[in-house]
Amino acid sequence: MSTIDAPNLVTVATPAEPELLQNDAYIAAQNQVMRGRIEKMKAFAEEGVHPFANGFTPGNIAAQLQQDYGKLSAEELAATSIEVSVAGRIMAIRGFGKASFIQLKDRSAGIQAHVRKDAVGDETYEWFKKLDVGDIVAVSGTLFMTRTEELTIRAKSFKLLTKSLRPLPEKWHGLTDVETRLRQRYVDCIVNDDVRKLFETRAAVIRNIRAALDERSFLEVETPMMHPTPGGAVARPFVTHHNALGIDLFLRIAPELYLKRLIVGGFERVYEINRNFRNEGLSRKHNPEFTMLEFYWAYATYEDLMDFTEELMSDLCVKVLGKDSFERNGETVSFARPWRRLSVREGVSKATGVAISDLDKREVLETLARTLPEPLKAETIGNIGDGYLLMEIFDQKVEHTLVQPTFVFEYPAEVSPLSRRNDTAPRFVDRFELVIAGMEVANAFNELNDPLDQRQRFLDQLEAKAVGNEETHPMDDDYVRALEYGMPPTAGEGIGIDRLVMLLTGAESIREVILFPQLRPEQP
Repeated sequence: MSTIDAPNLVTVATPAEPELLQNDAYIAAQNQVMRGRIEKMKAFAEEGVHPFANGFTPGNIAAQLQQDYGKLSAEELAATSIEVSVAGRIMAIRGFGKASFIQLKDRSAGIQAHVRKDAVGDETYEWFKKLDVGDIVAVSGTLFMTRTEELTIRAKSFKLLTKSLRPLPEKWHGLTDVETRLRQRYVDCIVNDDVRKLFETRAAVIRNIRAALDERSFLEVETPMMHPTPGGAVARPFVTHHNALGIDLFLRIAPELYLKRLIVGGFERVYEINRNFRNEGLSRKHNPEFTMLEFYWAYATYEDLMDFTEELMSDLCVKVLGKDSFERNGETVSFARPWRRLSVREGVSKATGVAISDLDKREVLETLARTLPEPLKAETIGNIGDGYLLMEIFDQKVEHTLVQPTFVFEYPAEVSPLSRRNDTAPRFVDRFELVIAGMEVANAFNELNDPLDQRQRFLDQLEAKAVGNEETHPMDDDYVRALEYGMPPTAGEGIGIDRLVMLLTGAESIREVILFPQLRPEQP
């Protein structure tokens, strides 16, 4: 008798008791429900039913069965006698007479199974009655439709695959402690279908982005995760130590400088979907470990990237959501093209009533900075330049008001150490940030490829750090050396994958769209 025909009778030697079962102190320390489940597991092993079996491959998944046969009538299903086999977790059990219904859930969806004593045999049904919600089982049989028109498997054979020792929570959906849900994300995925769908959406976002870049002849590459010099962004890095080399290294805050080295090397279109690490605070929009798309395009300009970003995200929205708009905080956000384009000074002027020409005056910027919702201290104002003051005003007065997709451009060179200066207004750079629903989602610019200007910008950053500005870019001599070999005119962009997924799924916090976000250590 094969294990497929009668998977309840496993013809293998009963395994030696795992160390877990030999540890009486461990069992005693568990709650009563878990102790009961552990005893059941021991009983299964003694009866020749392996509590952690291998060797079953499901022939079907629940979602496909529902799609293919869920609309057939009871008579049509009875006439066809469709044989199926599935594996999944028991989510509910009803009845324990001579027949029972169980609700199974696999990676795709749920499906019901009907287990009858006269169909699976007395011995199998006896141990079947010892199963618990949470156990993982295999079922083989034929499809039929119940009187309530629910597609169901009439079990012919049954097999325990994994005994669940810890019960699923009964009130998980109403759990107000969000950290518990995030800390036990594996449980969250079991019981909360919305969480599973969210991460399926996230995967679809990344898959479609990758396809769009591949279609345009971009090459996907991988760059180092540990850098001798933290660069490519202004952020505090995580520090680690390499024992063999005897040096400190930094978890990357951005892959930018390595990707641009590849542009120097002749790879004219490159991208990386990468993990970045920034040793900064946590908030609704910030996590110390996050995912970015960065791509670099030789012979393109930041205006080209605006057009491409509109096309990429508009198409992405339709492919993932089936429409070009979504609701966010009670407002409809439309990804339909074209998108608004707004200069930093224009935005500040509209928000404050100050003429654009007056924003070039230091005293005007200082007055505005002192009257912000979170006013800057006098010592801070004295230590930062005009560009930093202008951006602080924009961040507090303008950014949160931008609901519809908006390309914000004309950034001060002072806050953009890697961007190319504008030819007609060298105090500013050819750069944009994409803001949607008050969040920065993308950052792009014409890349600075003048090695002498780049070196001076790095030196200016070091001077700013010396007077107390911690948010500065360090010197990277090797990157300057790469530019000295010549980098073609290039535009580059970074898109925050986590924030984009937040928008498309309606998530309120970045932690919701990261499978395992960083949390404080669990208290004993």
